[in-house]
Amino acid sequence: MEAFFVSTAIVAIAEIGDKTQLLALLLAAKFRRPVPIILGIFVATIANHAAAAAVGALVAQWVGPDVMRWILGGSFIAMGLWMLVPDSVDDEDDAPARSHFGVFGATVVAFFLLEMGDKTQVATIALAARYLDLVVVAAGTTLGMMLANVPAVLLGEVAARKLPLKLVHSVAAAIFIVLGLITLADILPSL
Repeated sequence: MEAFFVSTAIVAIAEIGDKTQLLALLLAAKFRRPVPIILGIFVATIANHAAAAAVGALVAQWVGPDVMRWILGGSFIAMGLWMLVPDSVDDEDDAPARSHFGVFGATVVAFFLLEMGDKTQVATIALAARYLDLVVVAAGTTLGMMLANVPAVLLGEVAARKLPLKLVHSVAAAIFIVLGLITLADILPSL
């Protein structure tokens, strides 16, 4: 259960103010149809994070446990530092226009593509490599994405203006850095 709860918490916190959460706000404002947007976010996140977790599990198998700890420790610290750089969406042109895909299809495609190489996808890879339980990690990171994005869809811009994003990013950065240091601490006694 630790892998599930840690994955959920890390992604939920990391997602606040992230570009995919901003996309959720844009989609909600543009389409004003929360149910297909929420379902689209869910489907895109499952697909994206399941693939990311599989990559994390494969990487963990390819390299030895000592090398993996260094990679994970460094990755978590790098994620913490990355969290200090806020995301932004430059303009509404990134939001999908109305198309034959409909609101659901546009949301799935936009979220899947925007999540590629994102902090939460990289975190999913690292968490799957750490816990070696890709199903539990993918489920946790998916829940974390939903916890952060569903309110964004339902509450829209009101929530975005009220959250102290700098504080949220700082807390998320601290969590990632502490995880990195804990991971590296497991290595240091053996040196």
